[in-house]
Order: sequence, then C-alpha cells, then structure tokens
Amino acid sequence: MERRYFGTDGIRGRVGESPITPEFVMKLGWAAGRVLGTAKNSKVLIGKDTRISGYLLESALEAGLSAAGVNIRLLGPMPTPGIAYLTRTLHAQAGIVISASHNPFYDNGIKFFSGEGNKLADEVELAIEAELDKPMTTVDSALLGKADRVSGAEGRYIEFCKSTIPLSMNFRGLKIVVDCSHGATYNIAPYVFEELGADVVAVGVSPNGLNINKDVGSTCIGTLCKAVLEHQADLGLALDGDGDRIIMVDGKGNEVDGDELLYIIAKSRLQLHTLNGGVVGTLMSNLGLERALESLGIHFERTSVGDRYIMERLSKKGWVLGGEQSGHIICLDRTTTGDGIIAALQVLAEINRTGQSLHELASGMTKYPQLLVNVKIGSTKAEDIMGDDAVCEAVRQIEAEMGSRGRVLLRPSGTEPLIRVMIEGVDNKQVALLANQLADVVKSKVV
Repeated sequence: MERRYFGTDGIRGRVGESPITPEFVMKLGWAAGRVLGTAKNSKVLIGKDTRISGYLLESALEAGLSAAGVNIRLLGPMPTPGIAYLTRTLHAQAGIVISASHNPFYDNGIKFFSGEGNKLADEVELAIEAELDKPMTTVDSALLGKADRVSGAEGRYIEFCKSTIPLSMNFRGLKIVVDCSHGATYNIAPYVFEELGADVVAVGVSPNGLNINKDVGSTCIGTLCKAVLEHQADLGLALDGDGDRIIMVDGKGNEVDGDELLYIIAKSRLQLHTLNGGVVGTLMSNLGLERALESLGIHFERTSVGDRYIMERLSKKGWVLGGEQSGHIICLDRTTTGDGIIAALQVLAEINRTGQSLHELASGMTKYPQLLVNVKIGSTKAEDIMGDDAVCEAVRQIEAEMGSRGRVLLRPSGTEPLIRVMIEGVDNKQVALLANQLADVVKSKVV
C-alpha cells in the first residue's frame, strides 16, 4: 500500500493547512492510540520542539489519545533523540515528536517512535493510516486516558548523553560555542558540555516560538562561524531545531559537515576496534568520504536520502555507523536514532583521545566540489518533473560530459515541495555551471 500521509520523516506541513490542522492531528492521535496503545494501561510520551504551534498540536494529540483510552506523559520541549531515549527507558508503548526539524517556525510535523526507541515500521504507519479512514469514536468515560507531565526529563537525557563517552573523560581546557538553533536543545546541550568540563559559549538559546532555526543552527552556520572566531574558541557545534543533526566549525572558522564528522567517528571506531563492519551513507554523501573510508579499508554503502533508509541498511548489515552530509549521524553502538549531541560527543572524545584539533582530524578527508540547488515546485508533482523527457535528457547529457569524474543526482525532497539538484565533480566552475543549467531545466517544468 502507498502512504498517503507519512513521508520519510513522519507527517509534516504548514500549520493550518492539511494535514497539519487541529482536526487532523486529533484524529491522528486517536488512530495512533488505537494501533500503538493496545496494551493494558498503555502510555504514550509526547515531546515537542519550541515552535509556537507545539502547544496547539500537543493538545490535539492529547485529546485524540485520551479518546482512544491511552494515557499520556508530557515531556515538554525535548530533542527528538531524547524522546526516543525516554520512550525506551520509561517503558512507554510509543513516543510522539511534534517538530518540523530544520524547517521554519510556521511548519510543524508529527513523527513516532516505537517502544524500543526506533522509528515505526512501514506496516505500523499503514495501520495508523487505515484507522484514519474510520469514524472517530470515544471509549467509555471510565476508560479515557489520563495525562500528566514527566518531571526531570531533561536531567535524565543529559546524563544519558554524558554516558556515551568514557566516564573518566572530560573536556577541560576546551572552549566550545554551542548553537542550539533556538530549538529543543536550548536547555540541554549547553549543560551536557559544561558538566563535562568545557568552557561553553551558548548561542541560539532564547526561543520565543517564532525564531527556531532563524539565522542560527545547523542550516545557517554563519552565526556559529562568527561566534567561534569572536570568542577565539577551539571549535563550535550547531544543532538543528529538534537536535537530531549536528554541523561543527573548527577553530579557524571552517565548516565540518556530516560527511567529515562521519569520517572522524569511523576512523576512531576503526582504531579502537569497535567499528563492527562498514559505514552507510546516502546518495548525497560526498565522493571524498567514500574514497577516504576506502583508503582506511572501511567498506562504504549508499542508500536513498533519509535516516529511515540508513537505519534499514545498518540493520540488514548488522553495522553500527551511518549518516548524512546534513549532519544526521547514527551511532547504533550508543543509541537507537540519529542524535546531534551524542555525535558531537564522539568527535570531542576523539579530540581528547588523540590530542588533535578538529581541523586536523577532518583533514584526513578531501571533499570533492559539490553544489546543491533546491528548486521550489509548488503544487507541481515531483514525479511529473522527474519523468519529463527534457529533464531526463539534460541529466544524460551532463552525465556524459562528466564521465567518471563526477556524479549527478536529481531527487524530490521528502519533507518539502522541492526538487534537489546536485552535481559533484573535480572542478568547481564546471560543477556550478552544470548544476545551475540542470536547475533551469527543472524550473521550466514547474507549472
């Protein structure tokens, strides 16, 4: 069956427009409760990022779950990976995240974790969609779900993050800028690094409901670069709005993206004999990552873009490490999902272990020039553009021109009405010329 609502990362859209409306989200809560809350005295956790619409959607979900007879535990603002962790350790039947990750404040979304802290299997999402087709009912009043708040949730998650590096390790002597994107990590990430001894300069820690991801965070690292240089910090790290992505900046103000962080962690695991297999990336992963890992004797495999597909491949292979260029890094030997704070801790642990700077650690990988152009498609169907004869011919021509010296990738976004055009090669000018050339062909097909 084809999903109608669930994308690669839950259900997402503009607040007030289908499907992110109070009516739909209430029924989604009810449908999820019917599927996930079948155990006696079942409970579901709800956490959210700092968007103003979180209050609205939290209440709607609460009403729907209660109508299905499911008890609710409210976490308040909490990073997505923190919700996954607490779902598992509090023995809930499921966890629900209200977040649109790196999107602007006017978007929001709903995603789910199973009781094991993993994203839902396809068949479970389809079962929830099947329930959405049914008339909403309410259990007997004596069976309605109750709601209460979890106290100390932040502290539990902070201690868990710290536990993912050796107990004897500390970061005294390191000055770190921590950019929390005015998002869900604002009251967690600075404390993790401070408690481990680092001198922390915190930015992006004043959420007002409207400023999440605005000019800060992993999708806008200019603020972090400036702060690192201004404060003469050793490095900086930028999280996204829900805390599952991490981009870092070295002491010289240079960006260190997800591919480079994945390389650093993989090399460290290899040297410590804890890699347990190869590494999984995506179609967007830089060719330089693949070549650098191969030079270390580490096998590398690509999947479609999205952590869901990385998790599937890791599970199939029995491997523990994968990630995306955007900074979504999965360390299954530490936790069950992508976690920006935990990924950053693994990199800092390697700095501590080797005595090398972030710049020195990242220098072992040489990135190929790569340009990504996002083309807004509005209501035009992505599949119509992707299958257009002129678009396909343009891709063929570029592939022929680049040969073995580059790659072409054209794909629809799984979370926004965009088609992403990516060209990678050895020459910056050629890459820019061909990427914009292909983007213009795609734009000409938008109705």
